[in-house]
Amino acid sequence: MADKKKSRQRIEPSFSSGRERIDDGFSAGERIVGHRRAAKRYEEPEPDEDEDDEYEDEPVVEKPRRSRSRRKPARRAPRRGFFGFIRATIYWGLVLCLWAGIGLAGLVAYYGSRMPSASTWSIPERPPNVKITDLDGSLIANRGTTGGEAVTLSDMSPYIPEAIIAIEDRRFYSHFGFDPIGLGRAVVTNVVTGHAAQGGSTLTQQLAKNLFLSPDRTLERKVQEVLLALWLEHKYAKDQILTMYLNRVYFGSNAYGVEAASRRYFNKSAKEVNLGEAAMLAGLVKAPSRLSPARDPAAAEARAQLVLQAMRDQGFISESDIKTAMAQPPTRSKSYWSGAENYVADMVMDQLPKLIGGAVKEDLIVDTTLDMSLEEKAERALSDVLEKDGKKLNASQASLVSVDATGAVRALVGGRDYAQSQFNRAVTAKRQPGSAFKPFVYTAALEAGLTPNSIRNDLPVKIGNWAPENYEQRYSGPVTLATAVAKSLNTVAVQLVAEVGPEQVIKVAHRLGIESDLQANASIALGTSEVSLLELTSAYATFMNGGFKVAPHVITKVTTASGKVLYQANTDNPQRVLNPDIVANMDTMMAGVIASGTGKAARIPGWQAAGKSGTTQSFRDALFVGFTSHLTTGVWFGNDDGKSMRKVTGGGLPAKAWKEFMIAAHKGITPTPIFGGGQIIDSGLPMAQAEPLGDQPTTIGNIISGAGNAGQPTLQQRPSQQPIQPQVVNQTAANEDPQDLPPANLTDDTNPYSSNPYNSNPYDSEIPPADVGDSGPPRAARPHRTSLLDVILGR
Repeated sequence: MADKKKSRQRIEPSFSSGRERIDDGFSAGERIVGHRRAAKRYEEPEPDEDEDDEYEDEPVVEKPRRSRSRRKPARRAPRRGFFGFIRATIYWGLVLCLWAGIGLAGLVAYYGSRMPSASTWSIPERPPNVKITDLDGSLIANRGTTGGEAVTLSDMSPYIPEAIIAIEDRRFYSHFGFDPIGLGRAVVTNVVTGHAAQGGSTLTQQLAKNLFLSPDRTLERKVQEVLLALWLEHKYAKDQILTMYLNRVYFGSNAYGVEAASRRYFNKSAKEVNLGEAAMLAGLVKAPSRLSPARDPAAAEARAQLVLQAMRDQGFISESDIKTAMAQPPTRSKSYWSGAENYVADMVMDQLPKLIGGAVKEDLIVDTTLDMSLEEKAERALSDVLEKDGKKLNASQASLVSVDATGAVRALVGGRDYAQSQFNRAVTAKRQPGSAFKPFVYTAALEAGLTPNSIRNDLPVKIGNWAPENYEQRYSGPVTLATAVAKSLNTVAVQLVAEVGPEQVIKVAHRLGIESDLQANASIALGTSEVSLLELTSAYATFMNGGFKVAPHVITKVTTASGKVLYQANTDNPQRVLNPDIVANMDTMMAGVIASGTGKAARIPGWQAAGKSGTTQSFRDALFVGFTSHLTTGVWFGNDDGKSMRKVTGGGLPAKAWKEFMIAAHKGITPTPIFGGGQIIDSGLPMAQAEPLGDQPTTIGNIISGAGNAGQPTLQQRPSQQPIQPQVVNQTAANEDPQDLPPANLTDDTNPYSSNPYNSNPYDSEIPPADVGDSGPPRAARPHRTSLLDVILGR
């Protein structure tokens, strides 16, 4: 039996002995696994069941070693390893996305919980705007936080919303407030370019940030911005959102909204903006200050070209449209609001709260008295004179005010250039008027009983240590008051103040509209108390309109955007403050100033005019105030720092600018005479006792400029009339005003007032201010001549 089993035992074929096979370290089983093709050739038949015991002793059945040999080839299978990596990446990517979504949802929920309830959300009111218009309803300026009024999409140029959408949010009409595609595109672009070339915020997000949030760049603010954008998209239509955005976005230079920006940079309404200008506005949104055409025109132009390309890519415009826009001249914007009308706009904002009873809380429309045509002519007149003679005569600033018979301001220029200085020299500044104050002195004298033909001695006078003198120390002896006005004789004016009293002169000035405090001393005769150009000019308007007091005003009506009237000016039934005969005589005397006196440079061809010049200490200030039957205008020249000009008098630069403006302002208007016709009224009775003429107008409407002389006293109504007999005026230079100036040899070194250009008390020094006729350097003593003033004072 043993032999039988032994004979059936299969012997594995081999090329070596059994010892060698055992020593080589490989079993038969390992060869089969490692070399499958060779193993098939020697495959043994299945053993019988009764042969199992025989195979148990075979060493090739070591299973652990066979399993280790099978794992080694698996590590060398590259195809299965790559796809396994892909599967693992996808799997873990999904896991990470899931957790990121959960984290993001939690973050949104957390920051959302820190916000107020959505039921309380509402669009904040746009800051109120004040629209200021001129006499014809044309826009002068917008004032307020935004700098411009709100406009609808239909009212603005269609290029503006197209340009904004093309460069800021091309998918505006397709996203839901948050644009994942746009955000992804911005991220890729910024990574590729290496810097922040694009932003991922939509217009709705930008609006949400501007309306509700701070500009802080935090994660919380960004999350809240998205939530608010979704709320805006849910509550409002796309066009409503775009309208709100365009009316609130910042464009630099204190301009919020397209209307304010259009006015600021192009001086036109958003309705009139062309393609190139719309592209420039859209380009400003990215960096309003850096890209502003007022700051860097080249950068603004380059950015506008990018906007044009974006508009073409979006199909808003064609290539030919781009060429047309590029052919337009580049925008040149001033660095600040410019134009003299802005002085008036500032005046309006100063006066508005008092007129409406509080702060501005809603959009308002303010109608003013300003005539923009006259405003431009006034600004040009001052500019022409300053550019021609200002530098060589050391005159750097000027101002002008022009009012009609009601006191309505028709033109006002507060300085040479509003863009350089917003200080209003016509309203805020107060300076000595010099001899321009003398009409109030002569009015008080006429009310005291004198007439234009009354005689006074032009002789040296002395009050204490003060010795007012005429220019060049020349005196004319006995002269009429009319001649004294025309020649601006200082000694006569001082004598009249001594006769009527300085208090009476102050009462007359205040009655006619001077509101500033005036000092009751003898030097008031020569205008040493400070006043503003506006109040001085308005007081002269009383002489123009026949004796009615006028209140200077620039606002006629204030209404809300809905049409509710908050304020309405009323100029009916003005108060009469002067006797018509006195007005007629004063007008006649001041007409002599222009006809043959110190104001000859102000003559207007074809028009009868009256006025008075004034010059202050060391030529620091020079004024000319005058009127026709149409307008009353005052002009001032000087320097802000009070430095002396080079012998500039009221009859010089101010009179020349006055003439240029008045000729332009009266163009096309039929000439009419001034009140009284330019003739003296002398009935032989003291003026204080003369009865005023009957049938005088009781409303200012009958004597408003341009309405002719309806209601004005006619020449036939006068009981006795005499034409003015002007005396020859001795002048050292044509159209200059030496008679009311200090001696030419007075300098700052010898002038005790040089440190205080507006000292109004002549008793503080032995040398008084300019128009007082100071004595200058010490001179040889002259014999004293008794004057009328000596007799009056009992000396």
